[in-house]
Amino acid sequence: MNILTQISENLQKGNDELVEALTQEAIAKNLPPKDILDHGLIAGMNIISDQFKAHEIFLPDVLLAAKAMYAGMNVLKPLLIKDKIPSRGKVVMGTVQGDLHDIGKNLVSIMLQGAGYEIIDLGNDVSPEQFIEAAKTENANIIGMSALLTTTMPVMKKVVALLKEQASAGAIKTVVGGAPVNREFAQEIGADAYGFDAANAVEIVNKLSGH
Repeated sequence: MNILTQISENLQKGNDELVEALTQEAIAKNLPPKDILDHGLIAGMNIISDQFKAHEIFLPDVLLAAKAMYAGMNVLKPLLIKDKIPSRGKVVMGTVQGDLHDIGKNLVSIMLQGAGYEIIDLGNDVSPEQFIEAAKTENANIIGMSALLTTTMPVMKKVVALLKEQASAGAIKTVVGGAPVNREFAQEIGADAYGFDAANAVEIVNKLSGH
């Protein structure tokens, strides 16, 4: 079994120490950092994403795999920066103003990172202005918003309206999600897409980013 397959398989098992050691070994063998990223770490996270979507594994398994991915990423990051490996795009993520829940948002961020995106995580209780300012400052083309309370859903509408006002709609796409949010609400407020779970959010961001 080649070393990239070993990285992928141990990532799926959530073995962070072994993933870290194998990533270092792959670098020592002069494997290109991009190959280690694509065919080791991201390949493993893609399988985790598919299994999670099919309900074959559950949240604790995803979090263990994510921990292993971060262990490998920490080793690779300096080399990826040095080689100027482009990320697939930047995504601003946050839970909307008035809402302090962030497990779902964190899970989407992990999945997107596993798929090769750079995440600007604004945390929770994020105002419409903060979302837009971060997207412009960071040159991100997607804003991902999460809400768990029905009372905070109107904040999503404000973000979409503000983007239209500033003529940034189109250049910056909006994706909304969270337990009370549905496709009808996303269409009603003019958001570009609705993500019903973390794995689906990756597919949507890929589509919106042209991947």
